[in-house]
Amino acid sequence: MTRTVIVAGGTGGLGSAVTAEFLTGDWRVIVPGRSESGLAELGDDQALHTIVTDLMDPAGAAQVAELAAADPAAPLAAVVNLVGGFGMGGRLHETPIDEFDQQLRLNLRPTYLITQAALPQLIAAGGGAIVCTSSRTALKPMRGASGYGTAKAAVLALVDNLATEYAADGIRANAILPGVIDTEVNRRTMPNADTSGWTPPAKIASVIRFLCENDGISGAHLPV
Repeated sequence: MTRTVIVAGGTGGLGSAVTAEFLTGDWRVIVPGRSESGLAELGDDQALHTIVTDLMDPAGAAQVAELAAADPAAPLAAVVNLVGGFGMGGRLHETPIDEFDQQLRLNLRPTYLITQAALPQLIAAGGGAIVCTSSRTALKPMRGASGYGTAKAAVLALVDNLATEYAADGIRANAILPGVIDTEVNRRTMPNADTSGWTPPAKIASVIRFLCENDGISGAHLPV
């Protein structure tokens, strides 16, 4: 049976690789985005279904879940949460509360909302997988990134709660903890960096798909 996956954040440097990874398998792929032009860059694969919406809004998340459940022959089986962003500044006493709040909002709110909207569909389908994106910074803080590190640590706490609360429904929840991802944006913003230790998006994408297709792992915080 064909399965459906929601890839929230599926148009970014990592997201486009994750979208392509699932399209290579027998998956129906739902990708929300903020603009038609950004979604158009993903191509026109028959298994790809896109929707312009705002994942910061509960109504936008509900629209995505509704589209994911629209094909009875391909029940929703996985949710991949990639929406987020990095921010640095001064130390905590030098960081305005608005910047701190923005990091929490950007890295936690979309993950919460799309997961919340999709859970009833996952339960109705007999279970599935949720993969969320944290960061190694959540475990090994770096100077000047208290908001980002706190937000990514909150993602880990959310994953742990999901793994506990929905285990009886056959739902598995895991988090990936990337280091620096080798994307065009990161290369532009860090032109003098040593990229030898950066991780190609395709490698992370294969790990995410593995977590969605194998039912023996839940509650993991997986460095990639």
